[in-house]
Amino acid sequence: MTNTDDKNTLLAQLAPRPGRRPLIPELTPQAELALLCRALHREGYDDHIAGHITYRQSDGTLLVNPWELAWDELTASDILRLSADGKVIDGDWNVTPAINLHLEVHANRDDVYVIIHNHSRWGTVWACSGRTPPIYDQTSAMVDGPLPLFEEYGGAVNDDSEAKSAIESLGANKWALLASHGVLVVGRDIRQAHLRAITLEWRCRHAWHVEALGAGVPMRDEVADGFGAMVDGNGFPFLWEAMARKEIRLDPSVLD
Repeated sequence: MTNTDDKNTLLAQLAPRPGRRPLIPELTPQAELALLCRALHREGYDDHIAGHITYRQSDGTLLVNPWELAWDELTASDILRLSADGKVIDGDWNVTPAINLHLEVHANRDDVYVIIHNHSRWGTVWACSGRTPPIYDQTSAMVDGPLPLFEEYGGAVNDDSEAKSAIESLGANKWALLASHGVLVVGRDIRQAHLRAITLEWRCRHAWHVEALGAGVPMRDEVADGFGAMVDGNGFPFLWEAMARKEIRLDPSVLD
């Protein structure tokens, strides 16, 4: 069997198949975003009330988590709707002062519908070290492509110049480390953004533990890139649904 045959077989195994029942209930976009916040908080995106996710809708408006609430307490009804220029047009809370970072990315990346910015536990460790974590295991390789490091910290991303610098560092990439700050992750939808965010945090955490041993053999670039392109491109069926179900089981009010 050729390498192409092997890849096609694995892709067929990953392809979603009809089940006996829906994997998750039908969700509103607001519920999707609330669930994403909850799931990522559990993965290490948990710097108190810091961090924000925008979710662009087909009408050009943006859904975003409110400034005042931590990610693990959000419900669907807490999600704000913003105009394309960042003004609140629906919701009872306030929008983050750093919304300009998201507005700039959305304006310059037609392929991006979800933007995640936070000071995740392990991603921030590597960002502060000024290093990019190597890929040591299969799960760390689930997303391919460069992981750029924005090496200068001139202030919070609510400053226009700092936001533009961070966006320049991101470029056309899927994610970036922001030195002395945190991480920036983008995706075409909730599923892809979730996969990229948890892959980045897993990669950062496991690289730290491997290097704490004083040794480690990184995965070969061509192997990591091939695996990542296949998994990220296919969206890893059922993973997002499993994590969403977990949050719904733990607190059904997340959908309210």
